[in-house]
Amino acid sequence: MKYIRYSKYTGEAADSVDLEELIKRLGDFFLQSGFESQYYGVSEFDPEKTMEALREAILRALAEGDLLPEDLLEQLTQQEGSGKSQQELRELLDRLIQRMMEEGYINGPPPQVTAPPEKTPRGHLGAGRDAQNQARFELTDKTIDFLGFRTLKDLLGSLGKSSFGRHDTRELSTGVESGGISRRYEFGDTLNLDVSATLFNAVRREGAKVPIALDYPDLMVHQCEYQSSCATVLMLDCSHSMILYGEDRFTPAKRVALALSHLIRTQYPGDSLHLVLFHDSAEEVPLGELARVQVGPYYTNTREGLRLAQRILSQQKKDMRQIVMITDGKPSALTLEDGRIYKNAFGLDPLVVTQTLEEVAKCRKSGIIINTFMLASDYSLVHFVQKVAEICRGKAYFTTPYTLGQYLLMDYMSKKTRHIH
Repeated sequence: MKYIRYSKYTGEAADSVDLEELIKRLGDFFLQSGFESQYYGVSEFDPEKTMEALREAILRALAEGDLLPEDLLEQLTQQEGSGKSQQELRELLDRLIQRMMEEGYINGPPPQVTAPPEKTPRGHLGAGRDAQNQARFELTDKTIDFLGFRTLKDLLGSLGKSSFGRHDTRELSTGVESGGISRRYEFGDTLNLDVSATLFNAVRREGAKVPIALDYPDLMVHQCEYQSSCATVLMLDCSHSMILYGEDRFTPAKRVALALSHLIRTQYPGDSLHLVLFHDSAEEVPLGELARVQVGPYYTNTREGLRLAQRILSQQKKDMRQIVMITDGKPSALTLEDGRIYKNAFGLDPLVVTQTLEEVAKCRKSGIIINTFMLASDYSLVHFVQKVAEICRGKAYFTTPYTLGQYLLMDYMSKKTRHIH
């Protein structure tokens, strides 16, 4: 008799990988700010990524564990294995890249599986692979949005329970959520009736009889906390010091910017967020381009960043206007009246500091609050940041790249609209 043996179909190894978890682990690679280029000799001014670099990043992510069975990963990555195991590993990486393209996380040329060395035509050894290694890929808006969502989720999870809502103030208005005593209805109010108070007014006026005759003056409505809108300009320092001294400070700042963007879009739809990079000068950058931004051999022109931020906020018709500045360096550059850039590498130049503080004073006169997140703790920097906070009545946070997101999100979701009366 003929027997047929059935076994469980496990599918391809690449199809069993949790793609969202893989994208999360590749976040630092996607948002790389030039820090690694100091050690690997990559041009830090080239924000493009190659397919071969992506394969290496995926392999490092797989090596962290949990995405593939350990025995399978060890079998694929064994150095002393035959060319067959190396070919299987490359096919696995190419299949993962193909899945990322199919699901819209990256754009780029489809990966091509190269033949094993022994099957490569004579005279063409390595030619196809070199061309493939130089192929570029680009991140999509889906990846940017996903990284912002996961960063926000991780940050809020580390904070504990956080109640989403709008920005609370001391003012009261009519709405759905009750937050104060009832008052008489006025034309234009949300018709959120306090039924008990309304009926009581009618009974007190007409007496206890059925049916109860309601009149316009009887109407009472609940009050809730007035919720304001906020316009925010996030100023990111992209001077060279953000990747110096053995620490990448710019990539965490980029992650926080993406998380803040996701928070505003999903929980504070009435708010607006603009991104300004300041270095030798300053420029506004769309949030969709944030992943491609890298630091350079720049100085820190804080004054020019504040000028641009004020111009942006002057066009926003919001109840609150604020600047959130993330930096690790002291002001070391200044744009002169004739357009030339005055620079002092030692920082805290009297001319630069004076002009910068004058710009801070202009922000206060315009009703703009400046909250500064300092990623350094030098005494001279602490004094400068405290002076900025004193002039504009803002806040100063002295934090690290690891706690930056927690402090920034806590500040944004707190009742900072208490300044409105």
